[in-house]
Amino acid sequence: MWKLVALLVALVISVPPGRRSDVDGLIRASGADVAVAYRTLDGGDELLIQPDVAFHAASTMKVPVMIELFRQAAAGALALDDEVAVVNEFHSIVDGSPYSLDVGDDSDTEVYKRVGRRMSYRALCEAMITVSSNLAANLLIEHLGPENIQKTTDTLGAGGMHVVRGVEDGKAFQKGLNNTTTARALMTLMEKIAKGEAVDRASSDRMIAILKRQTFNDRIPQGLPPGTPVAHKTGEITKIQHDAAIVYTDRPFVLVVLVRGLQDAKQGSALIAAITRRIIRP
Repeated sequence: MWKLVALLVALVISVPPGRRSDVDGLIRASGADVAVAYRTLDGGDELLIQPDVAFHAASTMKVPVMIELFRQAAAGALALDDEVAVVNEFHSIVDGSPYSLDVGDDSDTEVYKRVGRRMSYRALCEAMITVSSNLAANLLIEHLGPENIQKTTDTLGAGGMHVVRGVEDGKAFQKGLNNTTTARALMTLMEKIAKGEAVDRASSDRMIAILKRQTFNDRIPQGLPPGTPVAHKTGEITKIQHDAAIVYTDRPFVLVVLVRGLQDAKQGSALIAAITRRIIRP
């Protein structure tokens, strides 16, 4: 009897076999290592490909940083409009030695113009998510504490996401101490935000609004019908292209696609868009 129940559950929460095989075909043809985690918010449709394989998180780790910011704000530990000093000096988790970020390696230059001045947590979060500012991310991680970010991430059931440091800690990178994630962990975090469970409904709604203002839209959004509302966060480093999204169709869903191994970022972006296109096709 239990086998029949398990079979019925699997049928209810799985995508049609043809859709799965088409996505597998796209991945094979690309030559990339790819993880996919897709689930409708009603829980009735799901597709998982390598959901628990660890990838370098790149800028997708900024999602749990944002969640922790709103958690601390809701707890009264800080106010979003509190201002902090903007500096460009951080300390390696390996030995505490100082390092700084190179503006030429960042996707945003505006926060660097504020060095020596002050910015609010709210403004730093906006820059970290919408234009993926690494300097803003490092400032927030320093003030929030990576151990707090990780504790909250674990509590939300996304233990496959590991936030151990800020961006461009070269000594940590050399020792393999990197922020990593799985597709399932990112899907869990995005589901929590979508359902108002990451902190509370009001905080989640504010996070969704920020994610909807994302300026890099050549991945999951590119595979959707024009005008489809999407709240998402991309990530990219050498041979890594990711996107994690809440997609507001008639039947809202979360989709995470992690790509590793493609030198040309445009190929990775096109692959993510193609996978998205195939998943939403009836």
